[in-house]
Amino acid sequence: MSPAPSRRAALVGALLVAVLAAGCERAAVPAPPPLPAEVSAEATGHYCGMLLADHEGPKGQIHLAGRAAPVWFSSVRDTIAFTRLPEEPRDITAIYVNDMARARQWAQPEPGSWVDARQAWFVIDSDMRGGMGAPEAVPFSDPAAAEAFRKLHHGRVLKLADIPDAYVLGPIDTVGAAAPSNAPSQPPAHPASH
Repeated sequence: MSPAPSRRAALVGALLVAVLAAGCERAAVPAPPPLPAEVSAEATGHYCGMLLADHEGPKGQIHLAGRAAPVWFSSVRDTIAFTRLPEEPRDITAIYVNDMARARQWAQPEPGSWVDARQAWFVIDSDMRGGMGAPEAVPFSDPAAAEAFRKLHHGRVLKLADIPDAYVLGPIDTVGAAAPSNAPSQPPAHPASH
């Protein structure tokens, strides 16, 4: 005997609700993160308000869900600080920093030399300085390149989550802003090759 029409309608309705709920769950898959943008001539640092082109060293960009353009940073140190300050937005969809393993020059890394900061290796406490002459967290996509840079410029190699808050949020040592006289004025073009 077949189920009563009202019971059959209830079963069909329950099945329809289950199918629609499954479809909604699939629709909730987050969009892929935005690709890195390239530094324009007008790009200005979020904290310093100055043109990125006026600062030497690796730069950073953070993409927010509620904003079309990236937030630019004249240093990687400032980029990391943004992610740790409680007053900054939390709707971060992507964090990119210059990959110094691919950059051929320290002063202004070339277009296309970006790496996801969450995947990068960073050399901190080196003798190289970033924007505004501050200590820099120098990013690399390749841990061997980071280690080669560390051997030439001192410091230690860490992942993003392991960089101490005090390094990016603490006072800036501008007394040691100049590179030591025995250090090259620029890092090697490809640290891993040395």
